[in-house]
Amino acid sequence: MSTDTDTDTDTGTGSGTGTATDDTGTRTRTGAPRRRRRGAERRPRFAIAVTALFFALLYLPVGVVVLFSFNSQKSLTVLDGVSLRWYEALLHDEVLLDSLGMSLRVSLVAMAGSLVLGVALALGLVRSRSRLGSFAGLIMLVPLITPEIVTGVAAMLLFKGLGITLSTTTVMLAEITFSISYVTVILRSRIAALNPEVEEAAMDLGATRGQALRLVTLPALLPSIFASAVLIFALVFDDFVLAYFTTGVDPQPLSVRIYSAIRFGVQPTINAVGTLMLVGSIGLIVLALAIPRLFGRKGGLDLLSGK
Repeated sequence: MSTDTDTDTDTGTGSGTGTATDDTGTRTRTGAPRRRRRGAERRPRFAIAVTALFFALLYLPVGVVVLFSFNSQKSLTVLDGVSLRWYEALLHDEVLLDSLGMSLRVSLVAMAGSLVLGVALALGLVRSRSRLGSFAGLIMLVPLITPEIVTGVAAMLLFKGLGITLSTTTVMLAEITFSISYVTVILRSRIAALNPEVEEAAMDLGATRGQALRLVTLPALLPSIFASAVLIFALVFDDFVLAYFTTGVDPQPLSVRIYSAIRFGVQPTINAVGTLMLVGSIGLIVLALAIPRLFGRKGGLDLLSGK
């Protein structure tokens, strides 16, 4: 007897499907209805419309601020010509310039202080294998989920209770305390991914523990450290709630000064300040995306992970 193993490749059906046989002669159903394929290939128009509406509502107010910062008139509703009048007025506004300088100083000090303490804390939490280390790691997440207004009020009450006058120093201390958690969370994942045998090999070759940390571990953490620095600078520079509760009378951070000025009416100079802050924020984002490439890494969107 002989077995027929001829392959009948296709049998047409009204639904647009067919059957095919494999090497064993078993017929299998192949293909899907053409209508279903065409429906799957169509673009999700509703999702695109919702996305476009979201970005329009998100960036339209920002675009209005940028547009009216170049208005030649004082009006905030009618655009009458293009001019750099309000940017020139900003350069001669000593109050806003003093606030801008204070915000820059606070951001730089908070960035440096939180980096030093955050790196040390992240190393201690990763290297510690006790239950106390695990508990401390959980405690570090509390500031990230606590409402900032609670942190601001608590910091103000602490300074008042200790008899410390609110000033630039209190703002710096509060911002450093608030920023340590961000640095620690970012660096912990990177430190945990490092191979401890590399540091042990350096100590076997004669390096002390401090030298191994300085020459081996810290260079490996540089991308994450720089990414954390950019993030902290941006967060502190734009922060309002914590600065509002811990600042003194004068000078005030730029965000607090803008809020105080808006209460008496929006001035076109505020639009110029907002535009410059927007440009600075975009510059920080570009810098954060370029940092991994400077270290030979392909990914540029790993700011929070620090990879």
